[in-house]
Amino acid sequence: MRITVCRKEHFNAAHRLHNAAWSDAQNAAVFGLCNNPNYHGHNYELIVKLTGPVDPETGYVYDLKKLSDLIKEQVLDRFDHKNLNLDTEEFRQLNPTAENIAAVIWQKLRNVISEAYDLAVTLYETERNFVEYNG
Repeated sequence: MRITVCRKEHFNAAHRLHNAAWSDAQNAAVFGLCNNPNYHGHNYELIVKLTGPVDPETGYVYDLKKLSDLIKEQVLDRFDHKNLNLDTEEFRQLNPTAENIAAVIWQKLRNVISEAYDLAVTLYETERNFVEYNG
């Protein structure tokens, strides 16, 4: 029996979508308001899903308190209330799109969660715009 457990978290961050290899006109055409040189922010909602077997001794797939602590350490402490472009190493050279943010979060968590668990990250940039990354 494999079951998926989920943890939902929230963080706020600013970013600018920009490709340095492109002209200002091309950046504006592709990224629109998200290319604002003064940045803009989002209230991100993050859902982390782990799928695995239920431990017969604990009844858990994974201790959700432990998962919460890992998300805080690997994601919230690094990205919450930050300008992703300026304040984080992860996005100095990587465009902080929702897709890239989700993939970076997935990799950070994958590094500290056993591969015995399937890992999925869903990141809501807005209520209607979200991405999911499964590795």
